[in-house]
Amino acid sequence: MIPADEHTARAQAWAAARQVLVVRLDNLGDVLMSTPAMRALKQGGARLTLLGSRSGAAVARHVPLIDDTIVYDAPWVKGPEHGSAADLELIATLRDRAFDAAVIFTVCTQSALPAAMACRLAGIPLRLAHCRENPYGLLTDWVHDREVCEDGMRHEVRRQLDLVRSVGLHTPDERLAFECLPDDVTRMQRKLAAAGGDPARSYVVIHPGATAASRRYPPERFGQAADILQRETGCQVVFTGGPDERELVARARQAMQAHTGAPVVSLAGALSLGELAALLAGAHTTVCNNSGPAHLCAALGTPVVVLYALTNPQHTPWQVRSRVLNHEVPCRNCLKSICPQGHHACLLEVQAPAVARAALELMGIDAPPHRTVPLVPRAAIGALPLSA
Repeated sequence: MIPADEHTARAQAWAAARQVLVVRLDNLGDVLMSTPAMRALKQGGARLTLLGSRSGAAVARHVPLIDDTIVYDAPWVKGPEHGSAADLELIATLRDRAFDAAVIFTVCTQSALPAAMACRLAGIPLRLAHCRENPYGLLTDWVHDREVCEDGMRHEVRRQLDLVRSVGLHTPDERLAFECLPDDVTRMQRKLAAAGGDPARSYVVIHPGATAASRRYPPERFGQAADILQRETGCQVVFTGGPDERELVARARQAMQAHTGAPVVSLAGALSLGELAALLAGAHTTVCNNSGPAHLCAALGTPVVVLYALTNPQHTPWQVRSRVLNHEVPCRNCLKSICPQGHHACLLEVQAPAVARAALELMGIDAPPHRTVPLVPRAAIGALPLSA
């Protein structure tokens, strides 16, 4: 137990920090889920620099809380390999920036110690992180990590808020932060029109991709659910995905077109991060896997149906109207990128009509089969939601 006077002194030291390094070295969604904690760090007027991977750092221009970025693909996180010269260069860069403090955000299965060592070698005087083993001098402020991956564990957002609260930093605003920029909205609307869509009409977004195979619902079922949604609502269906997900989108579109003659719009591989966010912000609802778009929807206030593989319970949509769909399995919380049992039952037991029903519920529709319910475009309901 830290004595009260020492705890007060530590909190005062953190409140006085003006140049703060925020370390979040994994993916886009992880950075988004750390933004409420960043808001707490910002309360005292600190300037925040994000140390992030290539994919994670892409979020920074849309998060006003982040003042600067340093891109670094850490060798202890899954990603591109590089030689030790990049590690030494990072330490030199951190030393030159003369940071007052560093906060290392990790999930419970990651170690903060490599980043803590880099920050110590760079001379950063205050260093905060969760850590399972005693870090001794690597961290000046240590929150003992006893968390394991199991049902009932804290949400990832809460984990990071609790971390910064341990040094006296908190915020009343726990929303995810992401800002749609006007130019991104304009470009998205042009691309939507060029792909055969109508920006003035209501639409739903279907995003069948995810980085891990264990978190991907079959694309054909996404297409079947999209077909039901189009027939029930008259909405346009817009498919999205990264450049490497065009094949998944093609399979989803083919499954949809097997049942309908309605036009199907695909923007797979065509959108920047900001343009994708602008599209999601205007959607009546989005249907996706547990992936970056689910967290973008949470930041933007867009209702979202998530086909949520039971690999990790921490990352459900945060503070947004949502439906989380899966099937109970005894092998839940496996943390695997590929289903170790080979049956993928936590997702495969969810049928496409159930996915469509969940989306219709979020859209406020309880329609009998094949009855078209016209919807007012979200853009006419209110401005694109922005998070500060």
